[in-house]
Amino acid sequence: MANSCDVVILGASGFTGKYVVREALKFLNTTSSSTSPLITLGLAGRNPTKLSETLKWALSNSEFGNPDSISIIKADVSDPSSLKDLCSKTKLILNCVGPFRSYGEPVVSACVEAGCDYLDICGEPEFMEKMEAVYHQKAVDNGSLLISACGFDSIPAELGFMFNSKQWEAPAVPNRVEAYLSLESDKRIVGNFGTLESAVLGVANVDKLQALRKSRPRRARPMIPGPPPAKGSLIEHQKQIGLWAVKLPSADSIVVRRTLSTLTENPHGLPGVSDSDGDIEKRKNFWQTVKPAHFGVKLGSKSLFGIFRFIMVGVNIGLLGSLNIGRWLILKFPSIFTLGWFRKKGPSEEEVESATFKMWFVGQGYSSANLASQEANCKPDTEIVTRVMGPEIGYLTTPIILLQCALIVLSQRKNLPKGGVFPPGIVFGPTDLQERLQQNGISFDVISKNAISS
Repeated sequence: MANSCDVVILGASGFTGKYVVREALKFLNTTSSSTSPLITLGLAGRNPTKLSETLKWALSNSEFGNPDSISIIKADVSDPSSLKDLCSKTKLILNCVGPFRSYGEPVVSACVEAGCDYLDICGEPEFMEKMEAVYHQKAVDNGSLLISACGFDSIPAELGFMFNSKQWEAPAVPNRVEAYLSLESDKRIVGNFGTLESAVLGVANVDKLQALRKSRPRRARPMIPGPPPAKGSLIEHQKQIGLWAVKLPSADSIVVRRTLSTLTENPHGLPGVSDSDGDIEKRKNFWQTVKPAHFGVKLGSKSLFGIFRFIMVGVNIGLLGSLNIGRWLILKFPSIFTLGWFRKKGPSEEEVESATFKMWFVGQGYSSANLASQEANCKPDTEIVTRVMGPEIGYLTTPIILLQCALIVLSQRKNLPKGGVFPPGIVFGPTDLQERLQQNGISFDVISKNAISS
């Protein structure tokens, strides 16, 4: 690669990577009239032939007609020298190579050494927390900004939580926000095989995550008005949004809690590289509108049968993921053990285009902060429901989010932290990311604000 690239998509020929390439072409600037900061793009991976085929596919699905500003780069996560060379010649790596527990750390390490910025689409708590533990301080020193979960895991949850939180105008305060994820399609919903693999490996290595957390200092906890919510039943019926729901053990709630902990430690947010007084004031004002609350995520279905199907798949992953033979079986025959939700070849383009998501945020709290402090068992008297919705989560929404995050890093770098390992919400919350997503097919809506009868 003779010239530097603004952005390199690593794993560009993978299932998700090729859709990231297609999304990137929408913002690749080859004319003086464009305002996009993305001028040059690199596609990186082990097989240049597959990368070229990916580019050809992306171009055939795009109005972009000038591939000269796109470089094909051979790079292998098992070859440190290729990663070192890659990171020395780009401003920003978009990593789409998972599972991240298996392949992510060499990329993070190379970025930190080179002072290169890094975004990924990871939804694996152990990887994210380990990278923070191992690389945060060196990333700060070297000016390398590393942000995981810049896809459906977990920005809709982060921005959706903040959007709901901001609807609580003083003196009202939230106590809890529950997110209910509903996946919809005219055709069959088929998940990303990499997501299944990550979930199975997460079950197999849950003890490592627990050990990592025990080895680290306790993070600050935000002060949340009122008592913590009751555990509740395994299955619930949310009548106001028309869903049955069961708890979803996703990374989203963990990532939101990490952002709230970082905010508790930095009440005015994280300082940028070279903030103006106006930038500082804007960020401070933003975070003053975000109020902490207990947060959880549940998977919703319009039918009770759908919930039992979710539970069956969850049990299969939990039981099989803890055994070597079980992991082999579920990853060898994913369609059988996930009741058709995952298959190795992934969804067809028609299945991708027909799918959508809705993420409902049901916030409960108090009409006044004073009410929350009057008695220990005071029940919430106010409910605010908001919603985030958009296209298919893995191949459409995730590329949209990742590219908009990348464009913000390129165009607003001076207002972002110099370096470090952070969850996305604490970095992108005060930026115009929500507005950018709204302009690209992901909506944020207030559904209702109601008093709760006791």
